[in-house]
Amino acid sequence: MPAAIQYPAWLSPEIIPGLPLRWYGLMYVVAFAVTWILFRYESKRRGAPWSTEDAEGWFFWAIVGLIVGARIFGTLVYDSNGYYRAHPWLVFWPFDEGMRFIGFQGMSYHGGFFGLIVATLAFCAAKKQNWLAYADAIAVSAPLGYTFGRLGNFINGELWGKVTSAPIGMIFPTVPDAGRFPASEAWVQAAATKAGIRLSSLSQLVNLPRHPSQLYEAFFEGIVLWALLWLFVRKRKSFTGFATGLYAIGYGTIRFVLEYFREPDLGMGYILGDKSAPTYVVTSAFNISMGQILSSLMILGGALLIVLCSKASRSRGAVALAEAEAASRNAARKLRKKIK
Repeated sequence: MPAAIQYPAWLSPEIIPGLPLRWYGLMYVVAFAVTWILFRYESKRRGAPWSTEDAEGWFFWAIVGLIVGARIFGTLVYDSNGYYRAHPWLVFWPFDEGMRFIGFQGMSYHGGFFGLIVATLAFCAAKKQNWLAYADAIAVSAPLGYTFGRLGNFINGELWGKVTSAPIGMIFPTVPDAGRFPASEAWVQAAATKAGIRLSSLSQLVNLPRHPSQLYEAFFEGIVLWALLWLFVRKRKSFTGFATGLYAIGYGTIRFVLEYFREPDLGMGYILGDKSAPTYVVTSAFNISMGQILSSLMILGGALLIVLCSKASRSRGAVALAEAEAASRNAARKLRKKIK
């Protein structure tokens, strides 16, 4: 009996074959809608000082920054062959060479995160509003929306994981020839046997089971992280910026761990460690991908934000206490004068 799970044959990137409507794009729309609903709900619960119009403006620019940042990082930072650096005008060109609409394939989460921050900081600077207050409300809302983005990756059959013999391994039919392995190698024969794959020839290329890393990310970076923030952090009385910092730490930590099960981007490989190590199997914990480097920066940034916001909160509290004590002393002096 096959130990590997077959990728659902009925799934297709296109919603309706032949039409430029893809599940990946629809998942983004669903993600934005879910995040907006939760963001508005949380804003009302917090008694946020911004108006509905301001919230809509902040959210609009968040989406713009996210898409622009995700696309720029996805095409330039992860562009291992330099194609987009040589043709930068194609970064936002949603058609292939045959003028077939393919949308924006190749989006980087970390780029989107950075782009969102830049765009919304600019919005808040123009409106003279507290960016961290907005960020705290979105931090506890966004992870559930992120789940749908990773489901879109799964439907596209992209961002698959490393080869595995575990029962949860899945055979993705869209893995290109570069991701197949020669049946003449002993380890490939052993993996194929465990997966229930029959080899007709030792000269063939074999598509081995992979970790469904898109689903891992959808569950842990999306559902689990959202549940923790929404249920245990959201209503906690803390200083402004705490939820934002905790989100960055939480996402960065989960993503760092899951990167060990996800194959690095084609042509990029490992950035640190043994760069000659095979990327298609789990090897050393010291082989670090670009995603792990960027996730580490998120963790450090989140921790730094919490420290700075905590100090600022204590400083404001000390100032407020001093002002209150001064006001109390003044009131006492005035009362004594009246008594005299």
